Order: sequence, then structure tokens, then C-alpha cells
Amino acid sequence: MLTETIETVPIRSSEDIVRVRQKVRFHADAMGMSLIDQTKIITAASEIARNTFEYGGGGELLLEILRDGARRGLRLTFSDEGPGIADIEQAMRDHFTTGGGLGLGLGGAKRLVNEFDIKSQPGEGTRISLIRWK
Repeated sequence: MLTETIETVPIRSSEDIVRVRQKVRFHADAMGMSLIDQTKIITAASEIARNTFEYGGGGELLLEILRDGARRGLRLTFSDEGPGIADIEQAMRDHFTTGGGLGLGLGGAKRLVNEFDIKSQPGEGTRISLIRWK
């Protein structure tokens, strides 16, 4: 699989969450993703960017284009150095929240993409990778 890094986007404010959505929309469209696929990856990116900002204390998004034979995909890797997630399995359940939200962020984001990976340790931050194939 070939990987091409496109750019890194800081996530330090609510304005940066909007910027994440705009960047993901631009690159998904440039790849030729359908409107439905664009909407899915933008929605997932928005949820994870918001978590990165609100719960991780800010972080960054790495955007990459993947090529695997004839397949092309967009990989989004969100990372922060926040408090981490003590129980990933519980955090992935719908309606689980440590904040005031609906608790659909992680599980909902996972359902919107083709591949989802999360790594987190308490006190060491969180890294979440999303891939949507065209």
C-alpha cells in the first residue's frame, strides 16, 4: 500500500473543527468520492475532531491518501496528548459519555468509515485512525 501525506491540521479551537471539516471535504471531493461517502467521512471527522478538542485538550489531524492497487482511500489520523480513555470498549458503546453529549461520537464515527482504529492509554493520550475507501 502506498501512502501520501497531504497535510497536518492543528486542532486547538472550535474554529479548527470547522477547518477539519473543510479540509476533509476538499480532499474527499478531489479524490472523486461520491457525495454520500464525502458526507460520511466529513461527519466522522467532525465527531473525532470535536472529541480531540473537548476531551483530549487539542491535538492534530494527519490527512493521507492511500493507494492499494486500484483502490484509493483517505486516512485521517487524529492524535492528542490528553488524559486518554480508560475503557475503550465502554467508550465505543452508544450513549456512553463523560461529557454532556449524546454519546454517539466514537461508535457513530466507526459506523461511517470502512476502517477504524483506536489506541489510548490513560495519561498518554489517544490516537484514532479512520479510513474511507473510494
